[in-house]
Parts: sequence; C-alpha cells; structure tokens
Amino acid sequence: MSQAPQTLHDMPDDIVALFKAHRVSKSLRRQPKVYTDTSNFTSIDYGDIIHVDDRYFLITAYAVEGRFGVDDQPKQWVPKVTDLVSGQSLILKLVFHETFSVNIGDFVIPCYRNPEKEARILEYTQGHKRFMQGYCVEDEAGNLVRILDVVRGRRLDKVVYREKCSHEEYFYSCLPAILREFLECAQAITFLHQGGFRHGDIRRDHIYVEFETGLFRWIDFDYDFYLPERPFALDVLELGNLLMFLIARGDYRDRDLLDNHSVDEAVFSDICADDFSLLAKNKIVNLKKIFPYIPTELNDICMHFSRKATVWYDTADEFCVDLEKVVSSFS
Repeated sequence: MSQAPQTLHDMPDDIVALFKAHRVSKSLRRQPKVYTDTSNFTSIDYGDIIHVDDRYFLITAYAVEGRFGVDDQPKQWVPKVTDLVSGQSLILKLVFHETFSVNIGDFVIPCYRNPEKEARILEYTQGHKRFMQGYCVEDEAGNLVRILDVVRGRRLDKVVYREKCSHEEYFYSCLPAILREFLECAQAITFLHQGGFRHGDIRRDHIYVEFETGLFRWIDFDYDFYLPERPFALDVLELGNLLMFLIARGDYRDRDLLDNHSVDEAVFSDICADDFSLLAKNKIVNLKKIFPYIPTELNDICMHFSRKATVWYDTADEFCVDLEKVVSSFS
C-alpha cells in the first residue's frame, strides 16, 4: 500500500517559502500534496511536490507522447519539475510498467518497460555526450525515480520536416550533415551493446537535436525486449528504419506514391514485393527507385532491411561500418 502524501505543513519553512514564491503556486486553486512515495503516480498532479534524494521537486508540467498517432498525450509518469532549492528544471521518470508485442517476419517479440535497465544505462553512459544524462534514486517505497537533465533541443523528425526545399535539394544540401550526426548516434548504440545494454525503442522522436550545438542525443532507454536468439536485433532493425526515414525525409508506402504527384507513375509500376520492408510490410525501402540520385552504396544499406535480403546486419557495428563509408564519400 502506498504511503499517504504529506502537506505543506510538514515541510521546512524555507521550502514552503520557495513554493509560495514560485509562479505555479499563484495559479493553484488547492493545497499541494507532497509525495515521498510515487507508487500511485496517477494521483500526483500539477503543483504537487515529489520529495526524494533530499530534494523537493515541484511539478510544473508533463512530458507528452511523441509516438505516431498519439502526439501531445501527457505522460503522467514523466513530470517536468523544478528543484525548489536550486531552481533547476529537470524531468523525473517514475515507475510505470507496460507490455506490448512487435511482429517482425515470423517473430513476435515481447516488449516491456524496464526502469531498472534505464537506471543502469544512465550510470553506464555518464558523461557520454550522445546520451541524455541523469541519475536514479529510490523513493521511500523503493520505487526507482530517474532524475534527468533536460535536453534543450528539438526532436529529430521535427528538424527534418522543417526543411521545406525539394527532396533533391534536401538530399544534397542537408542530408550529409544529418548523416554525420546520425552515424555518431549509431556508434553510440554500438557502445551500449558492448556494455550488454539495448536502447529498446529507437525512434525518430528519441533523438533530440540540441539548439545551441546541433548535437544529436538519444533519450528514453526504459523499453526492453525479449529475443534471446538475437538480443540486439530490434535495435539494429530500428537503426535501419530511422536511417531510411532520414534519407527519404519521411516514410514512403505504396499508397503514398499514388498520392504524390511529383513521383512518376512509372516508378509505382516498377515497385515489386522485394522493394518492401521486412519490418513494415507496406513500406518501401528500395529508395533508389523513387530517388534515382541516391548512391547505390547508401541504397544497399537500406536493402539489408528489405524482404529481398538474404544477409542481415548481425550487429550495430556492421551497420556503422557501411554507413561510415557512405558518409565519408559525402565529405
């Protein structure tokens, strides 16, 4: 059973004064609660305080889901907070368990949230510029609370979509720099795998591009999956999926070609079953058929993830070696 929350009356006078001076207190129409036990995170609300690691975190907002189809859905287990003493803006991740499955060919891969894994990755990647930074503590009930620095930047997919030029202009003017940064992120995944860890949820919205530096950084490591036969396979497949998104500046499905008036009808008629993705059956991975100026060497990497493929990347390192050759040729 979770412990009952405390009130401001239970807090030190200096913390009460800091809360009352904060802008959130001015708009709050109720007395805030103070939680030392985050078991029931759905009861913790805007304006409440989480007290862990001898720090007082005031909830000022919530992170939102970036997954396709559920944009802007608040994630109650990921509050945005202010440390009342230091004034620092941070993100907390509270324990939330969920499971789902991913189908890849004949495989059904069980996936689940693993807060303990994320805590270990935070420790393993401490000081690594390609990963979000933070640390983990336990609340009074033993729940893992991850305390994360804010990555001040924009989601990678939003950066890509901001480029309003033609695809050919994007390919020659923007993509080389994007791929150089992405290569470093892919190499960072190799570093994770060398430590025995998987990212678990490699997606276009899980790389943030820093405003000031343009640096690409991974976020969100709490998903995990069970595939003992090929323990890193899903990460590698998702790296390929993300690479193809960057090359094409989007996803191309057969119906998209029909709706895209800039694509010649002959292209659509030339698409065959071998040109589609192993991961998403209606997604085209033979991008050279749509954009003939894509170098064969780059398209060959994409074709490793097609239904036609008979040889797959066994490791993220193999993927990076091929990608590095292409990136070097762009320089």
